[in-house]
Amino acid sequence: MYSKVFIPYRGYYSTPFSRWQGSLANENAIELGASTAKKWFGEKKIDPDIFEYLVFGKTIGQPYTFYASPWAAGMMGAENITAVHISQACSTSTTCINMASMGIETGLHKTVFCLMVDRTSNGPHTVWPNPSGPGGQVISEDWVMDHFGKDPWGGTSMIQTAENVVRMAGNINREECDAVTLKRYGQYEEALQNDREFQKRYMFPVEYTISRKEKGLLEADEGITRTTEEGLKKLKPLLPDGVHTFGSQTHPADGNCGLIVTDKEQARQLSADPAVEIGVISYGFSRAPKAHMAISPVPSARMALEKAGLSIKDIKVIKTHNPFAANDIYMANEFGIDVMGFNNYGSPIIFGHPQGPTAGRCIIEMIEELVMNGGGYGLFTGCAAGDTGAAMVLKVSG
Repeated sequence: MYSKVFIPYRGYYSTPFSRWQGSLANENAIELGASTAKKWFGEKKIDPDIFEYLVFGKTIGQPYTFYASPWAAGMMGAENITAVHISQACSTSTTCINMASMGIETGLHKTVFCLMVDRTSNGPHTVWPNPSGPGGQVISEDWVMDHFGKDPWGGTSMIQTAENVVRMAGNINREECDAVTLKRYGQYEEALQNDREFQKRYMFPVEYTISRKEKGLLEADEGITRTTEEGLKKLKPLLPDGVHTFGSQTHPADGNCGLIVTDKEQARQLSADPAVEIGVISYGFSRAPKAHMAISPVPSARMALEKAGLSIKDIKVIKTHNPFAANDIYMANEFGIDVMGFNNYGSPIIFGHPQGPTAGRCIIEMIEELVMNGGGYGLFTGCAAGDTGAAMVLKVSG
C-alpha cells in the first residue's frame, strides 16, 4: 500500500499521560501540545521550517478550538504552513499518520508533522440556542460525560458496547477479563524497570502551570491504579451481569504526542540512528455492527494485513487500543493468538486514554519494541467511538 513513507528513528515522542483532573487538567491541550512540540524540536535541533504541513489531531473542544490546527502550527514554530484538524475519537492518531502518509506517497508533501493532543479533564459544556423550545429552553451537552454515556447512533454507552460483544462471543468471562487486566498491568510494570528505561526511549516531559509564578514538570505517567489479583476480585461489575469492572477498563487522561512522517532520504537524515529504517506499510479501517465497538479492531487489522500482503503470523509486535479487556480477548480468539502475548510494555487499559494521542503512543511503543527485537513487522489496531476502528502496519529494519 505504501512504499515511500518513513518515520525517522526517534523522530517522535509522547508526553506522560495524566489521569483526568490531574496535573494537566487546567492546561489548554492545543497550547500545551504546541509548546511541547516546540521544546522537543529545540532539544532535537529540528528546524520547524522543514515541515510543509501539519496534521493535527484532537477530539475534545478547547478554548480557540475553531483555529486549532493553524494556531498550533504557529505556536510550535511553523507559522508559515497550513494544517488540517482530524477528530476521529480513539482512531485519531492512526488516521493522522495515514493522512500524512498519503501526502508523502503521492508526492504532495516531503515532510509532515503529526501532532495529537487531548484533555478529557474539565470537558466543555456546550449550550445550543433553541428558540422553539419550551420557554426558549436551551439544548446542552457535556462533551466528555454525555458522549461516554451514549452513542447517538448506537444508542448505548461505551461499556455497554463491550458487554454486547461479550454476549455475542459467548466465550468471554469475568475471570478471563481479570486475568488479562492483571497481565497488562504486569506488562506496563516492565516499562518501569531500571528507572523507566523503556519509557525514557520515547517519553518527553511536559511542563504545566501550578500557579502564576510556579511551573511543574510531569516526567512520568500520573494516576496509574495499582492492580492485583485480589483487588480485581473485589470489584463489582459496572453493569448488571457484566464482566467488566472499574479495573478491567481504561481511564480518561490528558496528554499529547508528536511524530514526523517523511520520505526515505529525510528520515535517514533526521534519524537518531540512520541504520534503523521505519516504514509505514499499510492502513486499515472498519465499522462494526451497531453497538459492538469491541469487534472493530479485528476487521481493521485484517484490512491492514491484507493491504500489506501479510498474515498475523508475519507480525512480530502487536499493540492495541484496549479500553476494555474484552477487546483483546475477542481479537486473540479471532486470530488464534495468545491474548497474553501482545501489548508488551503497556497499553491504554493501564496507562489511560486521552483519545487523540492514545494510538500515537501505542505506535511509538511498538516501534521501540521492534527496534529492541531486531526489527520486523508491527501491527497496531484499536476501536473508536461509533463502532469504528483503525489499524496500521509498520516495518522496522536495519
